[in-house]
Amino acid sequence: MRRLLPRLALALCAVSAFAGFFALGTWQLERRAWKLDLIERVDQRVHAPAVDAPGPGQWPTVNRAADEYRHVRATGRFLHDRETLVQATTELGSGYWVLTPLRMADGRSLLVNRGFVTPAQQKQRAARRESGPAEPAEPAESVTVTGLLRMTEPRGALLRDNDPGADRWYSRDVQAIALARGLSDVAPYFVDADAAAAAPGGPVGGLTVIAFPNNHLVYALTWYALALMVAGATWIVVRQERRRAEEGSPDGSHD
Repeated sequence: MRRLLPRLALALCAVSAFAGFFALGTWQLERRAWKLDLIERVDQRVHAPAVDAPGPGQWPTVNRAADEYRHVRATGRFLHDRETLVQATTELGSGYWVLTPLRMADGRSLLVNRGFVTPAQQKQRAARRESGPAEPAEPAESVTVTGLLRMTEPRGALLRDNDPGADRWYSRDVQAIALARGLSDVAPYFVDADAAAAAPGGPVGGLTVIAFPNNHLVYALTWYALALMVAGATWIVVRQERRRAEEGSPDGSHD
């Protein structure tokens, strides 16, 4: 009896560990299938013809799963005097995203990420504005913008909160930016402008990074390997116990 209880406890632990690791491996395979489906759906959205950006009637239902990276278009007039610079790091280096409200004919507004500028480019743009009217790269007439629908980025970036009072922005928080710039009736999302939508000499668009880490197969194999290790270790322990029992029995029989 003294030997039976430890063996039962060991067997229960081994079965529980094996079942847990095996279940985690299976869950990772399910996650992999979901991730591959997501990547395919996003790829279809990105390369689909542009459609009208969701209007006010659709705003309450716009969500990340169904709408992010959808290729959209919108027509209106840029409010360059209410643009916001958001710190950014891109393949072109460190600098700023230029978020400019697009005022549409019906009075609603849409924040458009017109693209990236370096600190030096931003200083040049600011100097030109102070010395005269808006530069040619920033037309005041009605324009049509195409790009990818993106969901708002509340609060800020990792370890850095947005500071509207100091006009320091680390994420594209639509609601906070709209409040800071005195905008009303603003879409709850923003649009990353296509490269083709950028005016010569203006911010560089089309830099949206679309990347979905997909390491689920590696994780699944790891969990399955741990399950096999548990099974192997249990088999070794059982074999050793049987060997000890046989060696300890005068007639070589099992306990």
